[in-house]
Amino acid sequence: MNDDKDPKEPRETAPGDHAARVRAAFEDLRAALGDRSTPEARAALEKLRETVVGGDAVLLRRELEDVKEQHGWLYAELARHPRVAELVNELALFGL
Repeated sequence: MNDDKDPKEPRETAPGDHAARVRAAFEDLRAALGDRSTPEARAALEKLRETVVGGDAVLLRRELEDVKEQHGWLYAELARHPRVAELVNELALFGL
């Protein structure tokens, strides 16, 4: 099978697939955070999740800045989590 698509380009996914990837990644992050997460941090994380599902790169940048200012530790955890970081990078680079 000869596929002419560049492997570096993001693969197209159905909207449900994207939402499922986002949900799974953020659930994994929530589990990893455990008791360290405050109600405010959980609310910020949920807001970010909804923005990533919605695909609004401009809003995501704004919300990430807010998280960085208000919850620096959570911002670091977002950047360290491979699945969440991948989704955020895709959205920022490709507007997915």
